[in-house]
Amino acid sequence: MSQIAQNLAEVRRRIAAAAQRSGRDPAAVRLVAVSKTMPLELIRQAVAAGQRLFGENYLQEVQPKIEALGQAASWHFIGHLQSKKAKAVVALCELIHGVDRLKLAQALDAAAAQMGKVQDILMQVNLAEEATKSGVAPGAAPELLREIGRLPHLRLMGLMTMPPFLAPEAVRPYLRALRELRDRLTDLSGQPLPELSMGMSGDFEVAIEEGATLVRVGTAIFGSRL
Repeated sequence: MSQIAQNLAEVRRRIAAAAQRSGRDPAAVRLVAVSKTMPLELIRQAVAAGQRLFGENYLQEVQPKIEALGQAASWHFIGHLQSKKAKAVVALCELIHGVDRLKLAQALDAAAAQMGKVQDILMQVNLAEEATKSGVAPGAAPELLREIGRLPHLRLMGLMTMPPFLAPEAVRPYLRALRELRDRLTDLSGQPLPELSMGMSGDFEVAIEEGATLVRVGTAIFGSRL
């Protein structure tokens, strides 16, 4: 068994344990293996170990990886996205995590319309309103929700966040706040928002305990970035 396969098995075990601790079905949590900057060989090892869902931050990286792996994997775009790259990402990725402004949503909607598809997206929320991070401020989320709802070729599936880089228990209040915001937005819109993308290598267990349905794990699978 490769080191990548061993790492994946351990991450999956921890996901299942965290779900069970919080009374959740482990199958309700999907693992997004964050493969940014990782060479194709390591991604192939992950695929061989049964991992099918990968997350990438950069368009120039995801394109050759998709060309090489074909239908063996599916891809989420999890990084900051420029509106001018919307068409290329819509063509390649199943879910786009980082939608945080109307201009980007409109560009994605236009691209999806050209391709005759409905693009699944998540709204990125900057819970701590950190200047160095992308994301809509929590107070502005209802208005962005309404604007996205007017775009026929987008389907808002839920919320995503990148909380401050703190110890897991210190991060918990931010993760809980995202779930609570999702619940308020669901009540406001009357539409289901099933996905919560939160939790990375250092805090994904706490995120699962707080309701994460997608955890974005890179270092715990692949090691430090190259």
